[in-house]
Amino acid sequence: QSPKKAKKKIEGGSNVFSMFEQTQIQEFKEAFTIMDQNRDGFIDKADLRDTFAALGRLNVKNEELEDMVKEAPGPINFTVFLTMFGEKLKGTDPEETILNAFKIFDPEGKGRIKADYIKEMLMTQADRFSQEEINQMFAAFPPDVSGNLDYKNLCYVITHGEEKD
Repeated sequence: QSPKKAKKKIEGGSNVFSMFEQTQIQEFKEAFTIMDQNRDGFIDKADLRDTFAALGRLNVKNEELEDMVKEAPGPINFTVFLTMFGEKLKGTDPEETILNAFKIFDPEGKGRIKADYIKEMLMTQADRFSQEEINQMFAAFPPDVSGNLDYKNLCYVITHGEEKD
């Protein structure tokens, strides 16, 4: 299969498979297969518990697992799994909306903001970030040597999932 075909979306009307590119569907399938610990084609509470254990979280409460399973309209096979992700991702802001939010802090339109300034804004305005959330953000997107945060790249990664060259 040529790289061009792999990028193409599967044709179809309201079919959940038409919401994603072929490569994305393959990634979701791999994630589903990893989570389906007992390989029965469905993700249940036991599979979720095993998945959490594999990630190092051993004491997951039964209620928490039940709440996760209850989010699905029925047994979680791959199509239901994909549909649930589609519904969660549908509300994701387009790149332009996120960029416009950052541009408020960048009146000259340079594409970067002083890291100290954005940290102060995030910790003192609206939905305030904790120090831990700030640390996580800067660990994922470290400021450059001049202390600036490249918010255009940050927005690209938020909406597309990987850094552009």
